[in-house]
Amino acid sequence: MNHLYLLILIEFVAIHVLTHLLMPLNLKFSKRLGIIAIPNERRIHKTAIPEAGGLSFAIPIVIAQASFGMLSGNSEIGRMLLQLSGVGLIAIILGMWDDRYESHANYKLLWQASIGLIMYFIGYRVLFLTNPLGDSFVLGWMSLPVTILWYIIILNAINLIDGLDGLASGISIIVCAVLLIVGIKEGNQLVIAICGFLIAGNTAFLFYNFYPAKIFLGETGALFIGLNIAAVSTAGSSQFKGITSMTMMIPLTVMAVPLLDVLLAVTRRLRLGNIFRPDKAHIHHIMLAFGFSQKTISIIVYIVTLLFGLIAIGFSFSSKKILFSVLLGLLVLMVIIAYMFMRQEQKK
Repeated sequence: MNHLYLLILIEFVAIHVLTHLLMPLNLKFSKRLGIIAIPNERRIHKTAIPEAGGLSFAIPIVIAQASFGMLSGNSEIGRMLLQLSGVGLIAIILGMWDDRYESHANYKLLWQASIGLIMYFIGYRVLFLTNPLGDSFVLGWMSLPVTILWYIIILNAINLIDGLDGLASGISIIVCAVLLIVGIKEGNQLVIAICGFLIAGNTAFLFYNFYPAKIFLGETGALFIGLNIAAVSTAGSSQFKGITSMTMMIPLTVMAVPLLDVLLAVTRRLRLGNIFRPDKAHIHHIMLAFGFSQKTISIIVYIVTLLFGLIAIGFSFSSKKILFSVLLGLLVLMVIIAYMFMRQEQKK
């Protein structure tokens, strides 16, 4: 299997270099097609910025996934990466359409559910749910709806956290780095390839997307990243091969910040009577209102994500009961702090 790791390394470098080379073309392409983020009451930037920046790394990653699938010599890994590259192309097209025409939230939800359905039928499925106090739950027939729900949650988590320069890309790098470490520990080449390719593309893209951003990730990039991160968690019939007792707990832990933002957004919008109504009350918006700069907020969220990532890595080494207790305590603390911030902001 050594040749697989060498192939992953070669394609890692190729993706990183190609992302840099494609960026000038991406900037011109976005401007020519009018894929531009115009300042408005919902956005915090003050000047028009090109969107669809995800094209710069999504295209090289799709090519790398397809070529790796054909050259790996492993029929299962090859098939799943080829299929993932095909769904990735669909995500790119849908994302570009949304960046250009700003589709209604109902259509976005339909796209996300359709992507989850496709991923289920090509083999990227949630088969187990972690029970921190015992054996994992086997989902059986519930696997289909849970898989679709999982993709909807992760796709929205990346999309909603993408509100500041470099925030979503930086979080994605940390999340993928954690999952890569677990994949290497368990010898799961599919997880290693998916995570390695995402890290290669996003580290190059972050150079142009960190504050002050030259280009935004856009729905093109957010949908593509969300698809691949969700796919990592469901990669192969045994998910994280060799650690099925920790199924879903690792990605759920390392994704704590964006998932918390989704939970708070859904709760907030349900209270207002419209779950699809966009607002400026996300975690990063609240921190901006308290006077934090964009750079400071990004760095703080990176550090918090990294801390949860270290806990996630610990799940594969230590007692899950102890780590689950630590995680639960931290999540409760984060919810309390976020709630206090929101109450303070409402009083202003």
